[in-house]
Amino acid sequence: MKKLLALILVISISLSLLAISIEMNSYNKKYYTQSFERYGVVEVTGKSMDDLEVITEDIILYLKGRGGDELLNTHFNEREVLHMRDVQDLFNLARTLKYTGLFLAILIVGYYIYKKEGLGFGRALFLGPFVIYGIFLFLALIISRDFNKYFTYFHLIFFTNDLWILDPSKDLMIQMLPEPFFMGIALRIMLSFLIFMSIIQLAGFILIRKGMKSDEKLSSQVEGDINN
Repeated sequence: MKKLLALILVISISLSLLAISIEMNSYNKKYYTQSFERYGVVEVTGKSMDDLEVITEDIILYLKGRGGDELLNTHFNEREVLHMRDVQDLFNLARTLKYTGLFLAILIVGYYIYKKEGLGFGRALFLGPFVIYGIFLFLALIISRDFNKYFTYFHLIFFTNDLWILDPSKDLMIQMLPEPFFMGIALRIMLSFLIFMSIIQLAGFILIRKGMKSDEKLSSQVEGDINN
């Protein structure tokens, strides 16, 4: 039972932090503008930086679920808007996973507190991330060899149509957000996630130390009572 709870806790926290990392970086307007400058998007699209920033703000609002197609219709063609509907669905799924994960994590943490299982709680938080690190390292090594290939696989897995296949010669979406943009944001998401997980792991280490000290103190008290 305890091992199962520890597993659910680690998975719940990991999914929540991954969703938070995705949102945090996908909603970062500064990264978009830096990308526009780095990849010469003004020249490619023929739009001013001010125009691109307005479009970016509407994209971010759309991804946050704070508006519908009306946010995009003035900027993109029908195919691009239809694709963004699918993208919005993925962000809605990420939000669901985030809140579900947080809810489960809070319940399990409450259980550990109720049972006074600080040491077991700490071990789950400290040891669990090592598995996550291994998975991320494996994925990073594979994806770094051919980002385009695995980016294509991502679309084939998560989208049931070919609306994501856009034409760089005429579609504004791909002109604004070329492949290097997604390479950069994927790296940022991964780094953010690993930083969050390392903080969780540090918290687990602290709980382990406190739990061990409490056990040592209790053992000393028991030995003292026996000797007396």
